[in-house]
Amino acid sequence: MALDFTPTTVEDLEPERRPSVALAFVPVLAVVLFLGVGSAVLGLDPHVPLLWSIVFTGAFGYYLGYSWEDLYEGVANSLLMGLQALLIIFTIYALIATWVDAGTIPAMMYYGLELLSPSVFLPVAAVLAAIVAFSIGSSWTTVGTLGVAFVGIGEGLGVPATMTVGAVLSGAYAGDKQSPLSDTTNLAAGVTNTPLYDHIRRMRTGTVIAFGMAVAIFAVLGLQASGSVPTDRVAEIQTALAGSYSVTPLAFVPLVVTFGLALRGYPALPTLVGGTIAGVLTSILLQGTGFVPAWEIFMGGTAPETGSDLVDDLLATGGLTGSAWTITVVVAALVLGGLLERTGVLAVLANRLSQGIRSSGSLIAGTGVSAIAINALTAQQYMSIVLPGMTLRNLYEEFGLDSDELSRAVEAAGTPTGALLPWHAGGVFMASATGVPTLEYAPFYLFGFLSPLVLFAMALTGFGVPTTRRTDRIQTAD
Repeated sequence: MALDFTPTTVEDLEPERRPSVALAFVPVLAVVLFLGVGSAVLGLDPHVPLLWSIVFTGAFGYYLGYSWEDLYEGVANSLLMGLQALLIIFTIYALIATWVDAGTIPAMMYYGLELLSPSVFLPVAAVLAAIVAFSIGSSWTTVGTLGVAFVGIGEGLGVPATMTVGAVLSGAYAGDKQSPLSDTTNLAAGVTNTPLYDHIRRMRTGTVIAFGMAVAIFAVLGLQASGSVPTDRVAEIQTALAGSYSVTPLAFVPLVVTFGLALRGYPALPTLVGGTIAGVLTSILLQGTGFVPAWEIFMGGTAPETGSDLVDDLLATGGLTGSAWTITVVVAALVLGGLLERTGVLAVLANRLSQGIRSSGSLIAGTGVSAIAINALTAQQYMSIVLPGMTLRNLYEEFGLDSDELSRAVEAAGTPTGALLPWHAGGVFMASATGVPTLEYAPFYLFGFLSPLVLFAMALTGFGVPTTRRTDRIQTAD
């Protein structure tokens, strides 16, 4: 991902427009209040409390003396930062629809029901998702394809969809963090001036520990969910699939095309477009869908009539136009994040955080906390990497820490935690793609919790953290 954005620092802020620490907390608390009351209490779609937050933060910017042009510039920068995520959402929605009609996802469900059992399903789903995400460098693509199929397989095996989504997300984000093809992995290395493979190696220990713990827990959960395989349900699903789709290995052509392009190093968007076109062609040539209907499915999604309500619900998709709800939430969240960044709120809070740091361990832990906080406030993982990655670079140099410690901290805490937040781009997409609300799968998305917790434990115990070479600090002025 190309980066043409330098975050605002305290030094960049004009003194007369620089909010105090107490004042900077005002819009943050307002956002928390609006989202909490609007979504949790009133049950509104997140669009509404996000709109309230945008209006309040914009008014706050005017109070500080910022003009409309200043605020618009912040919004534009944030939207540009999130543009790739928006385009990926559009494309994946279309890809899922074409892969359903092509028989790709139905075939994955059909064969998966034959090969897997309830007792091993969850850990196997996590490991396979990690392998796929590592291979293609995209957690979102993994969840949008493999994850959708695994939800169907899990339903057939009697495994709750919440557990299935948690396992797939855990594997997808663990694999993504170790992939040299991942955009967030490359971004974390780039903004911290860290060689890519140094960054990956520094993340490896924490990732392996967190993911290993998650797989072990999923194995225990799988044993609890095991028992007699519900043969009637499995037979019902397989009969419905075989009666409505041509279930053959040829249905995996779109999967092979997508993974082949990714493994050859093509960027995410061209890879996903290639997989989508392969899905349309497979629909036409293998499933007998007409040329025009195949592209109508690309746009409007699928509404299969297989004779099984369960299968129909699992394979119903929205297509390209079905992404509208998700896209509008993400756009609103990006606008809010851009206003918080442009008005200096995030810079002031990050500067305040840096003043309380007295050791290398607390610096790494504090970086992780700031990445999570920025994830929550800006609703996109790119900003959670860029802002602390650029803002805290000098502080790491003061403590004599290599840049890969900074890159590890921002990615270990920033990348996986977004999918835990219902208003975050990651959380919105994962819930929409899998059909399981964010707050329902969140307790089982173990890697999202364990990755930052392992980072904090390693930082505070000193495990894997180099000894500080400098003990003196240059205190940052208020």
